[in-house]
Amino acid sequence: MTLEIDTPQPSRQGSRWEVLRVFSKLGVTSFGGPIAHLGYFRDELVQRRKWLDDDEYGDLVALSQFLPGPASSQVGFGLGLFRAGPLGAIAAFIAFTLPSAALMVAFAYGAPLFQGTVGSGILTGLKIVAVAIVAQAVWGMARSLTPDPTRATIAVVAAASTLLLTGSVGQIGAIVIGAIAGLFLCRGSTAPVSAMVRFPVARVAGIISLLLFAVLLLGLPVLAATTKWEPLALFDTFYRAGAFVFGGGHVVLPLLQGGLVDTGWVTSDQFLAGYGAAQAVPGPLFTFAAYLGTLSTVGPGGITGAVIALGAVFLPGFLLLTGVLPFWNDFRSRPWAQALMRGANAAVVGILAAALYDPVFTTAITGAGPFVLALICFVLLIAWRMPAWAVVLVGAGGGIMLSLAS
Repeated sequence: MTLEIDTPQPSRQGSRWEVLRVFSKLGVTSFGGPIAHLGYFRDELVQRRKWLDDDEYGDLVALSQFLPGPASSQVGFGLGLFRAGPLGAIAAFIAFTLPSAALMVAFAYGAPLFQGTVGSGILTGLKIVAVAIVAQAVWGMARSLTPDPTRATIAVVAAASTLLLTGSVGQIGAIVIGAIAGLFLCRGSTAPVSAMVRFPVARVAGIISLLLFAVLLLGLPVLAATTKWEPLALFDTFYRAGAFVFGGGHVVLPLLQGGLVDTGWVTSDQFLAGYGAAQAVPGPLFTFAAYLGTLSTVGPGGITGAVIALGAVFLPGFLLLTGVLPFWNDFRSRPWAQALMRGANAAVVGILAAALYDPVFTTAITGAGPFVLALICFVLLIAWRMPAWAVVLVGAGGGIMLSLAS
C-alpha cells in the first residue's frame, strides 16, 4: 500500500522552534475567547508572516468549526502542523495552552486564600460574570446557528432534554437527536466549497486517528467502571466532554458540569468561580479543565490532576482533526453532511441555554443586587463591546461591593 502524504510547498515549511516562538507570543496575548483567537491567528500568521493565504486559513477554520473540540486550539494545532509537521503541531499546542493552564492551576491553589469580605466578594463577582459571559455566548450563537424556525425548535427541544434528563445523558442525547433532525429537516442550500489546503497527513494516519478516537470514546467508560481506578475515571470524564463540544469553548461548560458538579467531584461554587476566572486569562477556554483537575476530589488532584484533565479534554479534538484532514475536501461538499451539522449546531445552542439557567443563573443570582450586576456585565459585553477580561474586573469589583453591603 502506498501512503498518500500531502506535503506543503517547500516555501511554506518552517521549524518547530519557529512555531514554538510565535505561538508562545500568542499564548500570552490572545485574550477574548475563541473568535478573538482566530482574529489574532489571522493577523499574525496570514497577514504578517504569510504562512498561508486567506482562502487556506478560512478552510482550516471551517473544518475546526465543523468538528467537536476547541475550535481555536484546533486551528492553532492545524497551523503548526501545516508549518512544521507533527512536531510543529505539538509545539503550537504547548505554547498556546501552557500560559493560561498555569494561571488556572495557580488560581485553583490560591482560591482557598479568598477568605473574608473582599475574598468572598471577588469569588461572588466571578460567578456573576459567568452569567453574563454565558448569556453573551447564547445570544451570539443563537443568532448565527438558529436563524429559522426549524433550528430554533431543535434548540428548544435540546434545552428541554438537557434540563429534564440529569447528567451528560441529556446533553449527548440532545446533540445526537439534533444531528438526526438536521439530516431530515435542515437540507437547505449547499454552501460553496473552496479549494482545500494541503496538510502533511497520510490517509492511513487519518484512519488510525479516527479509530483511536472511537476506541477511547467507547472503551474508556467501560474500563473506568471495571477498574474503579480514579485517574482513569477522571480522564474518561474530560475525554467525553472534549469529544462532544460543538460550537466553541463555552459549550464545554454544561458537559463538565454534568461530569464533575453533578457527581460531587467539585462544588458548584468552585466550578463557577473557576469559569469566571477563565475569562480573564489569555489562551483557550478549555484550560478551565486544568483548574477542575487540580481541585477534583476524584483522581490525584493537584498538578497531576491538571495534566490528566488537560490532556483528556484536548485529545479528542486533535484526533478528529488529524483523522478528518485527509478526507475533508470530499466530505464537506456533501449536502447531507452540511444538514447534519446544522441540526447539531442548533442543539448546541439549546444545551448552552440550559446551562445558562442551571447551574449558572440559579447558583450566582441570589437576589436583586447580583442580578443587576449581571445585567451591567452583559451590557458591557454586548453593547459596549468591552473585552471579557475587563468585564471580569468589573464583576470582581462589583462582587466586593455587594459583599461589603451585605
